[in-house]
Amino acid sequence: MAGRDKKNRNGTFWEKALERAHLGVWDWDLATGECFYSATWARMLGYDEGELANTSDLWLQLTHPDDRERALASGDLHIAGQTDAIETELRLKHKQGHWVWVLDRGGIVERDAMGKPLRLMGVQTDITKQKAAEAELEQVNVRFRLALAASGTGIWHYDLATNKSYWDARTRDIFGLVADADEVTADLWHTFLHPDDREATEQAHLPTPGSDAVTASRYRIIKRDGVIRHVESLVRFIAAAGAAGQVLGTVRDITEEKLREQELAYAARHDALTGLWNRSAFDRLLADHITAGAPLAVFYVDLDYFKALNDFAGHAAGDLALKSVAAGIRGCLPAAAHAARLGGDEFALLVPHCDAAQAERIAAAVLGAVREADLGPAASTRKLAASIGIAFVDDANTTVADALACADDACYAAKAAGRNRFAVFSAAAAAGSGGLNAARVAADTVDAMEDGRLKLFGQEIHLLGRPWQESRHVEVLARLVARNGRLVPPGEFIPVAERFGIASRLDRWIIRTALSRHGAALRSGALTLGFNLSAQTLSDPQLWDFVDTVIEETGAPHSGIGFEITETAAVTNFDAAEQFVCKARERHCRVSLDDFGAGMSSFEYLRRFPVDTIKIDGSFIEHITQSRFDREIVLAITSIARSLGCDVVGEKIERQDTLAMLSDMGVAYGQGFLLHRPEPLEQIVARATGVVAARKAS
Repeated sequence: MAGRDKKNRNGTFWEKALERAHLGVWDWDLATGECFYSATWARMLGYDEGELANTSDLWLQLTHPDDRERALASGDLHIAGQTDAIETELRLKHKQGHWVWVLDRGGIVERDAMGKPLRLMGVQTDITKQKAAEAELEQVNVRFRLALAASGTGIWHYDLATNKSYWDARTRDIFGLVADADEVTADLWHTFLHPDDREATEQAHLPTPGSDAVTASRYRIIKRDGVIRHVESLVRFIAAAGAAGQVLGTVRDITEEKLREQELAYAARHDALTGLWNRSAFDRLLADHITAGAPLAVFYVDLDYFKALNDFAGHAAGDLALKSVAAGIRGCLPAAAHAARLGGDEFALLVPHCDAAQAERIAAAVLGAVREADLGPAASTRKLAASIGIAFVDDANTTVADALACADDACYAAKAAGRNRFAVFSAAAAAGSGGLNAARVAADTVDAMEDGRLKLFGQEIHLLGRPWQESRHVEVLARLVARNGRLVPPGEFIPVAERFGIASRLDRWIIRTALSRHGAALRSGALTLGFNLSAQTLSDPQLWDFVDTVIEETGAPHSGIGFEITETAAVTNFDAAEQFVCKARERHCRVSLDDFGAGMSSFEYLRRFPVDTIKIDGSFIEHITQSRFDREIVLAITSIARSLGCDVVGEKIERQDTLAMLSDMGVAYGQGFLLHRPEPLEQIVARATGVVAARKAS
């Protein structure tokens, strides 16, 4: 049997074997220089048998120029006895013009009596697919290394069987380890761990045999120079056949990221100007203390004469005063107390376990701190004081809104009594006043947005001496209908909305409701609408995202919308007002500066804000026929506005002679004059739409 198999292994047998193995054979006779190439070698390059001449340098002619020197060197070194065999990779040109990667292996098969090489044989294997896979893998590795470098991630592994650890250069750099080799002692990592994090971190890095889960952990390390860094590790157990396996991990320095998180968390809870708690954080603190059931005192602090300081010395002086007041308040409080800036010039304090005597001492100290606040250059001519309301809370069922409302009511009482003093909330006095306290008005305003009791009204703005149909601009107003049907004027619920932080919500409701109901009228050009904005709304960084979304949903054009900013709102957040005006102008929305002339900073605002319209404060209009001073003020404002290309609106025009005088003085628009009082917005829109329809019909 064995003999028969041996006889069958003839040339045909080996030819089939070479064919199946995709091997090309070469046979080089060094004495004659002849070189034989098998048919399988020719077919590997796309040639039929006999199509290529079997010259000794045929393979060299077909070799890629970049590979020739290396291929020749491999053969020369072997013939010279410096290597045991020929082994090299090279590219050969295919008949169709592309390059075929081959692995060339061979060696001396015959020598003369002196040992001189006479004959070499070898095989070449097509490894094109393998090289393509290697190139693709290298591309993946390049991208992987680039991603690691960009993310600052280091890689390490720990061999369980040998108890050896290996850190790459990035890992060593993160830990501040100066070393050239990857191998480090197994216990080195433990020496860097922060004592407070060591136990939990070591537990997170223990391998879980048989699991392919990735464990993430964050911990602190202490570098050899004492610097503390925050790092993040991802760890996974890697099984190995016949071995204990390895723990593979990554490490990344997240110190800067951690600091940013802490900064953002701080900013989310604190007022940017004063460093005190902000309104939302204070509300949460107050809720937690009330729920805990311990008795506490809540203080509502409202600065007196702050607007006058802003008008006289500017918002920079106001900011300086607010920071100084905040620092002074901190110095008056016990360690367990909390202080917050609710917005503008209003502050709130929370003092646990505070009795009446201690509350009075704290209030007196705060009044003194406010009086001593740093007012900068304005200190010689300006003064600052505060009105403080105090409410005691010992019922765990009390809401945050009610606790603040009681302190707010007491603050109003202090103001009414002459300012620069404090007052304590009295439930009996509040009940005897016959009206709802501020918290209930605020709550009722929120409810009215949802149950239809908040109504939209409008006030026409006329070209003086001309029919309203020629301008068709309307200022949108809101009126609250109480549960008993009484129409609540804005003077009662708007200030409360501002005090309790719902003014921005109210403004958004007005804008969305008006544009949703009357977007079609604005698109047709029937009229334009103007909206008043509170200080809270101006400070809302998401305001324009909201407005743009509503405009996109309703189809109302930007050019048909105007916004009015009061001096009070601008004083509260001057920078926010300036940014708002710029964004409004970018979108071609109109902007009006309301109550112009009422404060000393009016012309500063006009210089900084590129507005479309100036609305002269009504106090200069209502007595203009009797007051030369008022006439001069109005003339001056009108002249400045005309030179800047701004329209001028006069408020509180309620007499015919006032109307005539303003027309003579060149005031272009008038608001609230004669019989044009606020009326339901739907009626005004219907009238304007009818005018447009009639014009189209004619």
